[in-house]
Amino acid sequence: MKKQHFLIIIACLVVFNIATIAYFLYRSTDSGESVASIGKEDITRQEWLNEMEARYGESVLKDLVDQKVIKQIAQKYNITVSDKEVERELLFVRTTSYMENQQKNKEKLKEQIKLNLLLEEILTKDVAIPNKDLMNYYEGNKKQFSIPNAYHLSQIIVKTKKEALRTIQELEQDSSFEVLAMEKSIDDFSANQGGDIGFVSENEERVSPDILVKIKKLSPGKWTEPIKTEEGYAIFLLKEKISERNYDFKEVKNQIRRQLALEQMGMRLNADVFWDEAKVEWFYGNKEN
Repeated sequence: MKKQHFLIIIACLVVFNIATIAYFLYRSTDSGESVASIGKEDITRQEWLNEMEARYGESVLKDLVDQKVIKQIAQKYNITVSDKEVERELLFVRTTSYMENQQKNKEKLKEQIKLNLLLEEILTKDVAIPNKDLMNYYEGNKKQFSIPNAYHLSQIIVKTKKEALRTIQELEQDSSFEVLAMEKSIDDFSANQGGDIGFVSENEERVSPDILVKIKKLSPGKWTEPIKTEEGYAIFLLKEKISERNYDFKEVKNQIRRQLALEQMGMRLNADVFWDEAKVEWFYGNKEN
């Protein structure tokens, strides 16, 4: 996985955690409300909030500040990124990494990708890379700029074929695949996610080639017949298919420029260097770059 994609995933997890924390922080204004009880002793909402602020307050606030800094500096220098570039990066991230609730978090993921691309553009706006170097990099790393056929799957794994056939009958009677996975599947990790195992491509080992042959024949929303595996009998649901894409040099030229420029500059991908320019003042005092 490209380093940039890994950093985007980390950033997105931070954003999703911010949203989760914010939900619990503001769900109630009663600071004396009990959020847990241990025998006769209570833990109040205020105690809980104080602990969360002590543990996560600075990092959460910094991320929120960084987001606004990036937007303001991009506007100041009239820097934009195209929707096509955001969509391309979104495809790479979704098909090369597992993220819970992909569809639900898709818009948040897009927003974080856009912010990351804007920050890359801001940091490298004054760096010129010879076209020859860009082309050489592209020719030597074409696999970086292609997406193989990818299949977003959910699975239910049970011990016997009889149980698998009974599960198929329930699915045919409009039972929820997600609920059945949580209730029946013996694969604990995917069961906790409603059976979701993310995207699988042809060059991975998570799903064997003979199973992938069966999955390729499915339409989105359809499932396989029971398939014998080492763990038992598996039923796979195809949630989404992304067809193979190969991006030409013109489409990824600017992406390569940013990547080489950042390597040349030896800079970390963060917005700290623009805090003074954006005149940031915050609860935790002066920010040291």
